[in-house]
Amino acid sequence: MSTPVLICDDSSMARKQIARALPEGWGVELSFAGDGAEALDALRQGKGDILFLDLTMPVLDGYQTLEAIAEEGLSTKVIVVSGDIQPDARRRVLELGALEFIKKPVDGEQLAAVLERFHLIGRKAAAARGAPEIAVDIWDCYREVANVAMGQAADLLARMLDVFVILPVPNVNYLEASELRMALTATEDYDSISAVCQGYIGAGIAGEALLLFNDASFKDMARLMKFEGRLDSCAERELLMDVSNILIGACLKGVADQLDIRFSQGHPTVLGQHSKISDLLQANAGRWARTLAIEINYAIEDYNINCDLLLLFTDESIPVLNDKLTHLL
Repeated sequence: MSTPVLICDDSSMARKQIARALPEGWGVELSFAGDGAEALDALRQGKGDILFLDLTMPVLDGYQTLEAIAEEGLSTKVIVVSGDIQPDARRRVLELGALEFIKKPVDGEQLAAVLERFHLIGRKAAAARGAPEIAVDIWDCYREVANVAMGQAADLLARMLDVFVILPVPNVNYLEASELRMALTATEDYDSISAVCQGYIGAGIAGEALLLFNDASFKDMARLMKFEGRLDSCAERELLMDVSNILIGACLKGVADQLDIRFSQGHPTVLGQHSKISDLLQANAGRWARTLAIEINYAIEDYNINCDLLLLFTDESIPVLNDKLTHLL
């Protein structure tokens, strides 16, 4: 008799990767859900004795889904598969009833070992199965790569500052320069921002990382980073550079590792301090032409700290990126 298995992830690429990583000898009846609400509906219909659950999703995220499973007394066994690898993320999902936490991109041997440990399969089912027939959109590939990369950057920041970083679903857009402001949805309500830009290049891929830091965040960030002294413009500039080095460096490394390339990074440049987003973009109007923009908004739980990270890839980089992403599937 087949085991009902449900894979819940808003990314079709992630759903395909998890399904492909399931042991070949494991008799399962697979179902899929794109968010927590869809997963709960499927579980109520008996489609998930075992649930592989993402954390960062629209509508109903993984944490909310685990809470609902407990409240409704659903008997599914949950294994979380997420790019959010912060220590506190793992602790929280285990407290909410998950059996285990597996980081993305999922490794077939690790997944099989977890299934064996909880007696969900026997040792004979060790090989990964072939790629399932799941249609994957190229934009979904970009979002999933960004999701894993932002999780690695958040993990570094969380460990350094002993905090929990709240992660969004990344936005991916192909933009003309005039449309860039429309992509900065997370910064529209900021009174003023400070910005750092850093170029990168490698394996035929080039672009700039743009970090927009909410100026209201400086006070709490200084406290977290144990900065002592007067928080003047020079001190804020130092804090801005420290945060940008952490987030930009870790995020670019996360992207490069998944694509099996290496980026060389230029020296970071402060584009402006205490500026309006419109003024900053106008002052750098000729800097960005047509570009692929990946936008990630970072916030820190229980602190007034918000920043927006954009990875802006040149138009010439798109064919190379698309080719690299195709190989991931």
